[in-house]
Amino acid sequence: MTQTRPSPTAAPHTDLPRLFAPLVKGAAAAITDYRMIEEGDRVMVCLSGGKDSYTLLDILLHLHRRAPIDFEVVAVNLDQGQPGFPREVLPEYLTRLGVPFQILTQNTYSVVQAKTPPGKTTCALCSRLRRGALYQHAREIGATKIALGHHREDILETLFMNLFFGARLKAMPPKLQSDDGTNVVIRPLAYLAERDIERYAVAKGFPIIPCTLCGSQPNLQREVVGQMLQGWEREHPGRLQNVLRGLTRVTPSHLLDRDLFDFASLSVQPAEGDRGFDGEEYPEREFLAGLSEMTML
Repeated sequence: MTQTRPSPTAAPHTDLPRLFAPLVKGAAAAITDYRMIEEGDRVMVCLSGGKDSYTLLDILLHLHRRAPIDFEVVAVNLDQGQPGFPREVLPEYLTRLGVPFQILTQNTYSVVQAKTPPGKTTCALCSRLRRGALYQHAREIGATKIALGHHREDILETLFMNLFFGARLKAMPPKLQSDDGTNVVIRPLAYLAERDIERYAVAKGFPIIPCTLCGSQPNLQREVVGQMLQGWEREHPGRLQNVLRGLTRVTPSHLLDRDLFDFASLSVQPAEGDRGFDGEEYPEREFLAGLSEMTML
């Protein structure tokens, strides 16, 4: 996740409860809907030093204190050997916070720089190396869940990146099992808008550590897609929430994937029919209305 977008004006410290409450509510809804955290889980929170992972840690620590289930939270940061990385920031912050943490050191920066051709983006290789290191550490410490700080915009950017450049209808799932079946990744911020996370992060005054690897690359396609989404939201407030909601309401018979739906066997016998041509209602309501809620505030 890059941290290059401008942050809003700092909010007064007294606004923190007002800013934090909807974040907790949205994260609790996502956790409940996708059964992200269960009794006895050991949740490894991947802390990058960016606004999203700081916010994620705050939310999970709050839920740890208030939730009706017992689970453990441990923070982990991967020091990738980037030049100028302020190694003291996260240990000092996490020590003051009183949360168990571990700092991993693996010089993936040098590997990425050596293996990436000039002019090419470093994101894919960097992500793969980082993921491998975090997966291995999660197994070593017995973590049952790996929590990442991806939010609504990250999910939608991935959707359109795959659609525009990969010709695939694929987004970023809120819960994912690793290929080898030994890790489960969760994204509790999946329902949360980036602007709401930004406001809270500014008000909280997190010690943000900019990414000097992926975040500093010019003309990234993900940034272009992100700007497109921001433009949509400015011109049509609520559009991004509708797109996210659309990912939860898929009609396979009205797509073109022959593996997902058996078009070949369709006949005049009753099936799904042509309900896709019926008039659709688009009620104006909050995305979270009707979602199962957890009384954790």
